Amino acid sequence: MPLHKVVSPVPVLVPAVAELAVRVAARYAGSVSDVLRVAVPPRMAKLEKDLAPEGALDPSLFADDGAEAGASIPAGLEASGWTSYRNGRAFLQHLNAGESPRAVLNALQGYGPGGWPRLIAEAVAAVRLSGRGAVVVVPDHRDLDRVEAALLQHLPAGDIARLTADDGQTPRYRSFLRILSGAAGVAVGTRSAAYAPVHNLGLVVCWDDGDDLHIEQRSPYAHSREVLLLRAEQEGAACLLAGHTRSTETQRLVEAGWARPVEADRPVVRRNVPRVLNTADSYELEHDPLARIARLPGAAWRAAKEGLERGPVLVQVARAGYAPSLACENCREPARCPACSGPLAIAGATGSSAVPQCRWCSTPAAAWRCTTCNGVRLRRGATGALRTAEELGRAFPGKPVITSSGDRVLATVPDSKALVVATVGAEPVAAGGYAAALLLDGDSLLRRENLRAGRTPSGAGSTRRPWSAPRGRRPGGHHRGRRRRRGRPAALGPRRLRPAGTVPAPGTAAAPVRPGRVHYRRPDRRRAFQPGR
Repeated sequence: MPLHKVVSPVPVLVPAVAELAVRVAARYAGSVSDVLRVAVPPRMAKLEKDLAPEGALDPSLFADDGAEAGASIPAGLEASGWTSYRNGRAFLQHLNAGESPRAVLNALQGYGPGGWPRLIAEAVAAVRLSGRGAVVVVPDHRDLDRVEAALLQHLPAGDIARLTADDGQTPRYRSFLRILSGAAGVAVGTRSAAYAPVHNLGLVVCWDDGDDLHIEQRSPYAHSREVLLLRAEQEGAACLLAGHTRSTETQRLVEAGWARPVEADRPVVRRNVPRVLNTADSYELEHDPLARIARLPGAAWRAAKEGLERGPVLVQVARAGYAPSLACENCREPARCPACSGPLAIAGATGSSAVPQCRWCSTPAAAWRCTTCNGVRLRRGATGALRTAEELGRAFPGKPVITSSGDRVLATVPDSKALVVATVGAEPVAAGGYAAALLLDGDSLLRRENLRAGRTPSGAGSTRRPWSAPRGRRPGGHHRGRRRRRGRPAALGPRRLRPAGTVPAPGTAAAPVRPGRVHYRRPDRRRAFQPGR
């Protein structure tokens, strides 16, 4: 097909990104055009007229975006937080020497000077000292803000480009042009930042690769981790996969010898991780028999009460809303919508007088009647974040309760004595860490219809104060709390990788299929069992 028109004089697709798009499309059985739709942001003609008047980008025109692009990069990495980790100092030295090491980091803390944003910023600063660029990919805008703030403490502002669709098309395309022209050497952003055309790429970083937000929502549904791994192999760049715990994929890279583990020694772990109390163990059940059925056992209530005397207390729940699932009071059958058979729920925090509505079609069900026993009374099958906040407000009168879930997700909370109720992944960061954290509904998290349901969330654990602080604790309700108590979240990786002595498959593939397009073929019984075959 002949080319009829060139809409832009600026070459927005460099050869390295074009080759990467071909590899990603081949790996995910997709088309190159779908990958390029993610890699290249929508064009803004006005920006090209201002920044490329002759058809070529001029890096000097981006000097007003902050500090000058040629500003010196500070080398103050002697007091780096990487020194607390085994192989951490060597990793920075290899980056500074222009080499390309590959590492998997198990970060201990999520706040303060030793938090993971500073560790990533120091790794990027080390690779910038060698004259190479870097790409940092995080799951969401909250992590992006934290990493960008940490990078600004080590690098000039003009050397950092932020790539995310949440900022709008014009700022995103301007940052893309800054990277394309070479004015910025560090690209930090969400999924699409993995394709940023950074000059002389030396390091790719992926934070929390186990987060589902790293999976592209459009075909071919590429994962940011896989894109960065392909790019590191293609351009010979260093690779850093960081997180509070290891996913199954990163554990496989470590066991295969492709990447080196960077983790703290046992004494350092014990000084930095909080004390973990499992309310489901035999000792707690012996002293509190009702802990098996209570949503907030006595040990958890005492931990929250003691923690409120020192600072904020985090309460993590499984679901958002008020009553996310309802059931019949008589027969315990799940309540379904009369219109579409969807699950009924109480969305608002108005108590038992609220009218249930369908979670699928939002149809109110004021005159609901059970189709099994003809009952008309409902009971809560699960308790959401809003209902939990209401109950905690009664249990701890006079203490403020802050919620972070659903459409209202907070990035930070003040370091004051308050209860913070949040869902998984929506935990705000406290400046000094949480005095205590309660992880409720552990069984509900493990019953999700997901093969990764056994991956216990550990983001809340990194925001709590360590053992050196007075009685920082995290009551849990599952046997996996034993490894959390020992401070060994990485030990879960080998168990997930080889359950029951089986050998892991090299990979899996998933393809979306429309209903009615799948045809089942009956097997030929005559050829199913043939002697000698």
